[in-house]
Amino acid sequence: MDEKSSHHHHHQQRLFIVLLMVLIFGVIMVQYACPSKSECQMLHHLGSWFAVGGADRARLGDSKVGAGLQKDPYIAEDGALARFVPRFNFTAADLSRVVDFNIKGDDVIVFLHIQKTGGTTFGRHLVRNIKLERPCECHAGQKKCTCFRPGKKETWLFSRFSTGWSCGLHADWTELTSCVPSRMDSRETHKDLPRHYYYITILRDPVSRYLSEWRHVQRGATWKASLHVCDGRAPTLSELPNCYPGDDWSGCSLQEFMDCPYNLANNRQTRMLADLSLVGCYNVSAMSDEERWAVLLDSAKRNLRGMAFYGLTEYQRKTQYLFERTFNLEFIAPFTQLNGTRASSVDVPPETQRRIRQLNRWDVELYEYARDLFLQRFQVARQQERRLAREKRQQERRRFRGRFSAKQGRRLKPTEMTRRTSKEHQKEKATETSVEPEVLLEDWWDLDENSTVEDYSDNVEQW
Repeated sequence: MDEKSSHHHHHQQRLFIVLLMVLIFGVIMVQYACPSKSECQMLHHLGSWFAVGGADRARLGDSKVGAGLQKDPYIAEDGALARFVPRFNFTAADLSRVVDFNIKGDDVIVFLHIQKTGGTTFGRHLVRNIKLERPCECHAGQKKCTCFRPGKKETWLFSRFSTGWSCGLHADWTELTSCVPSRMDSRETHKDLPRHYYYITILRDPVSRYLSEWRHVQRGATWKASLHVCDGRAPTLSELPNCYPGDDWSGCSLQEFMDCPYNLANNRQTRMLADLSLVGCYNVSAMSDEERWAVLLDSAKRNLRGMAFYGLTEYQRKTQYLFERTFNLEFIAPFTQLNGTRASSVDVPPETQRRIRQLNRWDVELYEYARDLFLQRFQVARQQERRLAREKRQQERRRFRGRFSAKQGRRLKPTEMTRRTSKEHQKEKATETSVEPEVLLEDWWDLDENSTVEDYSDNVEQW
């Protein structure tokens, strides 16, 4: 009985060793035949369990990014859109945003800074965090930096931290488009070629932005220095009354903030991105309130689509990625998503939140539109990037197979190589044309995002 048991035990051991060797051989073949993790994801996950020891697996936990995150720092962001379904139809030109920005020529980036959207943080990124041949010169104790082009004493950036509030405090689209060219001409010598102005901005969830502005006003901010110039003049007091009679509105309650009918915090993003001259500027008697805001919303959407770039406060890494891709510039340090801000800590009852959304109904619609376009742009950019990477890997595999065949003393005939290349091309083309964008998402948007959607700008905007 003992002899049979021992023989059976040895037989099990041999069988286990054989199976283990087959499995290891299979994993090796997978790595050779399918080097791309995106193409054979399940098999690579299986192989990783044998490549990483038990202690390492415990250390890594259930992380799905692993070493891939080091090669591609944005892969963790992809998972945020696993359930994203586009609502709006945009043209190819709207979705593929890459501009020919020439920092050595006459091109200028103009930053439209909307209050409480994280613009202060983004503005600092522009002057302190971009890899440039000639970095901006920023000195301690000074709010403005000098951002000159390589070899010239001319600025390539029109923003709060480079040129100051040259067109007014938090100037809007209407003010900037009419003011920036003349300001640039007065700052610099006459140019032989016309400048190209690339407008950019940052948007934020309307409820979070509104609450952040209330807390900012509650601490004493007024933005009374804003000019609100439209069609060559500032609005009269009757056209734009003040919400508060004193120097500021310190200590005001949220209810008081919401009750002011002249509060520019209401639908601020729509107003600041629209062409106000279309509705008679601040003369609200020119048309009905509903018609006025419908025109402004349509204008804001049109201007937003035409901007070179815009980002969203709630998607910091995607904002970084799209900016870098649009302007062919690279940031030194990655953007971070900070949590636990003043606005997020405000305990607002659901009924009050509904009131805020109603007060900002046009901003809500604009943000939904902007978010959809932003995420579709991110989707298209990532798919283009992955397609180029896949084509590069395929070329490398063809070269490797060619070298391997040469070493074995076997070379493919020209007709055979042409036939094989043609078949591979037809297969790739059929795959690309037959798969819808939503299906493509599953190939690379299958990882959980490493940060929740949190607003964060309050703790950096103290101006």
